[in-house]
Amino acid sequence: MKARSLQDLAALRDALRRREAEVAAAQAREQAQRKLEEQQRLAFANAVGRVQSLPHHGRADHAPQRPAPQPRQREADERAALHEAMSDEVDVESLLLTDDGLSFRRPGLNADVLTRLRRGQWSIQSQIDLHGLRRDEAREQLAAFVRDALKRGERCVRVVHGKGHGSPGGQPVLKAKVQRWLAQCAEVIAFAQATGPQGGAGALVVLLERRGVQR
Repeated sequence: MKARSLQDLAALRDALRRREAEVAAAQAREQAQRKLEEQQRLAFANAVGRVQSLPHHGRADHAPQRPAPQPRQREADERAALHEAMSDEVDVESLLLTDDGLSFRRPGLNADVLTRLRRGQWSIQSQIDLHGLRRDEAREQLAAFVRDALKRGERCVRVVHGKGHGSPGGQPVLKAKVQRWLAQCAEVIAFAQATGPQGGAGALVVLLERRGVQR
């Protein structure tokens, strides 16, 4: 038992010596690293010379403002809905409350609205000219125009379709299509042929439903 105890003590002594050597080596490495960093700092200071801190400018640092998200998918859905709503196959007279064929108002809308439209008493806020466009081009541009006018919060707009003098037979083909397309658009609540100064038989004055401006 005594020999065993001596062997254990010797092993413990050796282990302590190894531990002390490891600690001493680690301390030596740390001191060498600090010495190297100090040498580098001094070398940099000698190369640069004296430096002085700049006074604080007193201005607040603001992160750049991110642009507002663009609801592109919603706009695409609105464009598709308006385009699909404007069909050439629908009998406009089955959908609308018409009087002389030159004007239209939704059921329940006061007839005085049409009177004011005919007299040019509504202020026209924007217009689109569909002259010279093919049917599909005219329909797409009209749908986009109505959508953008609604986004801007506009109520009264003018649609110029022409008098058809350049059409085969001199008949205003586009005029009838524009009336049909507008009548199928739920956002259009009334329209009437424009007065002479506003375009006469070659244009319609269109009243849109009330909406807030979309940012």
